[in-house]
Amino acid sequence: MDKIKKNLRLWCLIAFTAVSNGYVKGFATGKIYTGNSKIACLPGLNCYSCPGALGACPIGSLQATLGSRNFTMAFYVLGFLMMVGAVCGRFVCGWLCPFGLVQDLLHKIPGVKKIKTFPGDRILKGLKYVVLGLFVVILPLFVVDFLGQSSPWFCKYICPSGSLYGGIPLVATNSPLWGAVGWLFAWKMWILAVLLILSLFIWRPFCRWLCPLGAIYGFFNRFALYRFTLAEDKCVQCGACNKACKMNIDVLKHPNSMACIRCGDCLSACPTDALDSTYGQLKKRAMAKQKGEKGGSTV
Repeated sequence: MDKIKKNLRLWCLIAFTAVSNGYVKGFATGKIYTGNSKIACLPGLNCYSCPGALGACPIGSLQATLGSRNFTMAFYVLGFLMMVGAVCGRFVCGWLCPFGLVQDLLHKIPGVKKIKTFPGDRILKGLKYVVLGLFVVILPLFVVDFLGQSSPWFCKYICPSGSLYGGIPLVATNSPLWGAVGWLFAWKMWILAVLLILSLFIWRPFCRWLCPLGAIYGFFNRFALYRFTLAEDKCVQCGACNKACKMNIDVLKHPNSMACIRCGDCLSACPTDALDSTYGQLKKRAMAKQKGEKGGSTV
């Protein structure tokens, strides 16, 4: 049971990735699924161009609407991002993101020295806000062609999830594309390769430094319905939570840091249960109430 509980997050990542990319025929034929569910956004960074994707990526959808001449879905996409962020913040990053799964699996490979932090890490963490502002918002809004259309800059020039789940399967299964790939495909393969290699040493480098979706959800961490709480009267300042945090967050000072992806390692490491989540608190209250009702019925 303890082993299942320990790997629960990993199994959730695997299950959500499999379900959200469940159009198996697409991988076999190299054709993108175009059913009705494709108009709906998925919470994680799940590439629209993945042959098996059953829904759309919110970042790709946001760029498509910002870069078009008519904002037919812009308010829906913004509303979706705000709703998901307000409910769970970056919980999506830790538990539901397909590219997060890939990084987690690579980091589990033994025999490689793991690096928790290094000089410049703090500065690099700010890059995702630059990527969000420049490549997701500013360029799609203001750099347009003569027809008033723009390019999905982040998807086109950066997104490693699109390269892994969309670009590689499509090129591999469509021979006419073999001669058409050029410098752009090579550039994105280089970005993907660097991030995958870094994942062996550093936990979730893309989530840590570059992901614009994580940057958006991170703004909601302090106010989301699902957030972490610290009972100072229980805390013994042992530092176990800080040691457990792979994102190198000072959990005692910033339990709801914008960098936190809600993996829950700090909660598990706390020896006094001083750290908890709003969900955990509700669960404990419900159990206490149920226990009290059973106790009352025996009197």
